[in-house]
Amino acid sequence: MPQLFKLRYIRSMARRRREHPLIENIRITGMAEKGRGVGRDEEGRVYFVKDTAPGDVVDVQVVRSKKSFREGFVAQYRTYSSDRTEPFCPHFNHCGGCSMQHISYARQLMEKQQMAEDAFTRIGHLVVGEKHPILESERQQHYRNKLEFAFSAKKWLTREQMDAGDTNAQDVLGFHPAKAFDKVLDMEICFLQEQPSENIRRTCLELGKAMNLAFYDNREHCGFLRQLVVRVFTTGQVLVIVGFGADDQVKREEYLNQLLLKVPEITSLHYFVNTKMNDFFLDLPIHCYFGPDKVEEKLGDIRYAIGPKSFFQTNTRQAKRLYDEVLRLADLQGTERIYDLYTGLGSIALYLAPHCGEIVGIEEVPDAIEDARENAILNQITNAHFYAGDVKKVMDEDFIHRHGRPDILITDPPRAGMHADVVASIRNLAPQRIIYVSCNPATQARDIDWLGPEYEIVSTRAVDLFPHTHHVENIAYLVRKPDVSS
Repeated sequence: MPQLFKLRYIRSMARRRREHPLIENIRITGMAEKGRGVGRDEEGRVYFVKDTAPGDVVDVQVVRSKKSFREGFVAQYRTYSSDRTEPFCPHFNHCGGCSMQHISYARQLMEKQQMAEDAFTRIGHLVVGEKHPILESERQQHYRNKLEFAFSAKKWLTREQMDAGDTNAQDVLGFHPAKAFDKVLDMEICFLQEQPSENIRRTCLELGKAMNLAFYDNREHCGFLRQLVVRVFTTGQVLVIVGFGADDQVKREEYLNQLLLKVPEITSLHYFVNTKMNDFFLDLPIHCYFGPDKVEEKLGDIRYAIGPKSFFQTNTRQAKRLYDEVLRLADLQGTERIYDLYTGLGSIALYLAPHCGEIVGIEEVPDAIEDARENAILNQITNAHFYAGDVKKVMDEDFIHRHGRPDILITDPPRAGMHADVVASIRNLAPQRIIYVSCNPATQARDIDWLGPEYEIVSTRAVDLFPHTHHVENIAYLVRKPDVSS
């Protein structure tokens, strides 16, 4: 190579070795987002390392360096943590969906509670009254009521399979591993959902192969079989959605008829045709091919009609325990007026409605509000009212004048938290009590800080809705301070 280029190359490699060194004997002391372990070196620099457990001592090959932290992977395990356990899923090292399976469930709960508390006290610098212990999930396997799979003409290969000369030109149906949008893991089994989920996935895969149908190629954007959604509820009802990459009525009907013949447990079968460049399908027409348009799920005594586009808590059994905690905190006497922001299909609102005077739900997605109103009728609930629109626009002075100021405000926003204008509206409403349910304690703490000193954080409680993942739900109970004028 030319002398000048060679000199630049040598300098570049030397700089890279300085920036991405091998650091020995890093003790992992906790967990962070995406299930990565956290440790520190002697200088106090933070390391984020995947595939580690609290208590591991590892040598870390750094791949990214910043001023205050480094990211890397394990070059060598020096000592294994006593909290390590054998993953029960054969795809744990490749799937990426259950990133904490190698850690005992007791330790997972401890780390999730700590993550939720740290968001409030160490990051948000908020004062919390009582920190209740995390509410564990009674099921750690087969707890999800919804899974989304992808058909693919390209199989994801392990390093060993590639070294053995295996080809990825194989039809598969499963999950995309991280950073592999065009390939899908060839799954033996998944432990996330009850039967007949696995039977449905296997049957859809085998039918596609037997009928010689083209599986979707995400690079070439062609293929007939593209997506599969399976929803299995505690009522025993099963809703299945098949997404096709091309509109061929003859092939579609033959495939769906064979699926119904082989899996009679399917309650409601739907399909859509997606010829877009992306896999998002909720903006497409979804057609009911067999059975009722919607199936039914229950939380306690409340029934919910669930359609193909309906959002519903993914862990039904644990959602009931979460809602029971909200009901306990609300301590309803039967006369209270409640606002429920980001109500979705009204799952929390309808659960609380039999115990209060009136509850008003607001949700941005119009289809969800239609579901909420339908479910109110289904349960003969007349004291729940639902409005579609942007929360910060709907909850104006006219709205407050019509419904009155709430005694209790419940909010359950998406991961991004509440818009600053919504927080300002809540401050203007000045409810005596607020119950904030969040899937992201960091944005939850930020929003509560925005509410200002008028509110005291009486208690918090983390809830584990997704065992073996880094996700954690958190409930914060706030009371307006008595010396603050309304």
